Amino acid sequence: MNITVKSLRSVRCLSSRQGGAMNVFDRSMKRKQKQWASSLLDSDKYDYLRDEAGSRVADRVYDVSRTFPLALDVGCGKSHVAEHLSKVEPFVILQNRRKCEIPGHCVLADEEFLPFKENTFDLVLSSMSLHWINDLPGALRQIYQVLKPDGVFIGAMVGGETLYELRCSLQLAELEREGGFAPHISPYTAVTDLGNLLGRAGFNMLTVDIDEVQVNYPGMLEVMSDLQGMGESNCAWTRKSLLHRDTILAAAAIYKEMYGNEDGSVPATFQILYMIGWKPHESQAKPAKRGSANVSFANLSKISKLQTVHQKTNEKP
Repeated sequence: MNITVKSLRSVRCLSSRQGGAMNVFDRSMKRKQKQWASSLLDSDKYDYLRDEAGSRVADRVYDVSRTFPLALDVGCGKSHVAEHLSKVEPFVILQNRRKCEIPGHCVLADEEFLPFKENTFDLVLSSMSLHWINDLPGALRQIYQVLKPDGVFIGAMVGGETLYELRCSLQLAELEREGGFAPHISPYTAVTDLGNLLGRAGFNMLTVDIDEVQVNYPGMLEVMSDLQGMGESNCAWTRKSLLHRDTILAAAAIYKEMYGNEDGSVPATFQILYMIGWKPHESQAKPAKRGSANVSFANLSKISKLQTVHQKTNEKP
């Protein structure tokens, strides 16, 4: 299995947009899927995507030039972030964890209902969990509330055009064999919406990055098997409970024909959205007042010319 990671872009997010909570996912079904996946004897072999995202979230923590006396990891899984950290102590995590150097406490709770007081944590992390949240705006608001002023939230979630190869192949196969199609891949948050949601929750100094992780598999069936082993199978209320054998075979053939590599393998693309947001504090840098600039953007093209004139003026005869 080959994994390729590409950093697509980094954007500063400034605006917010209003929107209501939705009920897209069957959270009870998702818990059953994750419990089944964790019960597998070889469950660790399906952790490669979470391990990759966790290490990249940890890198973003180290980019912040300060330590964090108390941190919270929302939906930590097997401590995919904590095992890469040493600047956080202690650590409060939701769900199970691997053994790591950082002392921590496990709390079994729902990501949509955080059982903590306001202004508790210096840092909140979340890696590969928030894409199954129904009320994502509400979850972000709760994360904002439990942070102390000048605290930071650093998270990662699957989004964008994740698994577009599998989605398109299944839709085309169902159209051909059954005359219509139903959604088999979960709906994902767009990068443009994520910045708006963070701003709406109250965060400032926002940054959203996108990494594209491409994993090569022997075929489409192996893609679906690994998704099940990760506990990442679709749990949307609108999901279709049954895929016909003929449809699956047709989809596998379409997948290989449309997206297959020269060596016979097929790629599966995961777009991982990374986000950073700070809870406001009076010590933070603030933007200059509108109209306070003393240089016009219209003069930017003249900078090189002005520098040349300045150099000539200062040259010794």
